[in-house]
Amino acid sequence: MSYAEHLRMWHGLPVFDFPEAGDEDAVELPPAASVAWRISTDTYDSEESWADAFARFLAAVDAAEVRALVTGACEEAYDDEVGVKPVIATLLGARAALPALRALFVGDMTSEECEISWINQGDVTELLEAFPGLEEFGARGGTGLVFRPVAHRHLRLLVLEAGGLPAEVVRGVAAAELPALEFLDLWLGTSEYGGDSGIEDVAPLLDGARLPNLRHLGLRNSDYQDAIAAAVASAPVVPRLRSLDLSMGVLTDTGATALLEGQSLTHLERLDLHHNYLGDDLRKRFEATLGSAGVALDLDRGHADEHEYDGRVWRYVAVGE
Repeated sequence: MSYAEHLRMWHGLPVFDFPEAGDEDAVELPPAASVAWRISTDTYDSEESWADAFARFLAAVDAAEVRALVTGACEEAYDDEVGVKPVIATLLGARAALPALRALFVGDMTSEECEISWINQGDVTELLEAFPGLEEFGARGGTGLVFRPVAHRHLRLLVLEAGGLPAEVVRGVAAAELPALEFLDLWLGTSEYGGDSGIEDVAPLLDGARLPNLRHLGLRNSDYQDAIAAAVASAPVVPRLRSLDLSMGVLTDTGATALLEGQSLTHLERLDLHHNYLGDDLRKRFEATLGSAGVALDLDRGHADEHEYDGRVWRYVAVGE
């Protein structure tokens, strides 16, 4: 998933934008279960509240058949006191109307609508508790985000995207009881934007004891990516994975070397390291060791940029603000 664009697919379904007020009759709505519905309002000076837009949505479709929802931009998403909290409250109030809901993404906003570091989230675990049948959940924005050590029997996919994910959130995910979870993707971010976690916070995830069915692990967009790579090199969770994503962060030759010299990764179907600070020799070693073994590699440096100032080399994660 790319932060530069809105979600196009969610829960294996194409994302469909519910029409703005007054346009419902001009747009032919698809069957309720055939798409992931995105409900949005304007972030600034909206003439309609997100709650009112959602009420129109419930009245226009067969809500009992809706399988997937995406909440997009909402009024005052950037406000410390408001943010996405009214969206969460609206969804909690509609739980009885959405018995078939299996996938929910909260905060699908592009930078034009609201910078990722400006999105003020809330306690998203309330949504997991209110919808015990959810199989996929995602949220964008780390400011104000709360993720308590929730227990959820059916969740298979969890994605938290942030320019800075609070350490308390990382610890909450690590302590959660998610026995069915197969796909975990955390954008840890940078301290400049509230990402104050450290390797000790992700260590329980690498142990994998609470995640017996995990098949994909993404720990990315981090300014301590080298430490993560070194820990992954001997992590008990790795042998059960099919794909590993350590992309978008400050990964240098130091972390990459530790990863290559650790436990075997040839069982992986895919290893994603895009946006990195690797030298040509390390890239060749990855290709020789893993690419030749059939592992699909993404070693694209992308827009990773570094510069020297006052005797120090500065490197950056892919997504901060």
